[in-house]
Amino acid sequence: MEYPKDVLTISKKGKVEVRNLVDRGKFVMYEYLDPKTGKRSENKVKLVLLGKEKKEFFLIPLKDGRYLCLPTEYKGRRQVWDGEKAVEIGC
Repeated sequence: MEYPKDVLTISKKGKVEVRNLVDRGKFVMYEYLDPKTGKRSENKVKLVLLGKEKKEFFLIPLKDGRYLCLPTEYKGRRQVWDGEKAVEIGC
């Protein structure tokens, strides 16, 4: 099959590959705060992908600047604090 040059890339091993769209949508990313101090309670972030299929991941920073991405079960609708009020995610 012929693909446009714009969608082709070369892997680290030198192999030509096609960048193929799997899903597209919106996302929400939130952290966890201590309710007493308002400061970050743990060094992790939750990423919720809101595409055709909703998915959730914990993003845990590593010492070298990269992130460990751990899939978790999608928990459905919930609310997060936006700095002023509770807003719903997971629509």
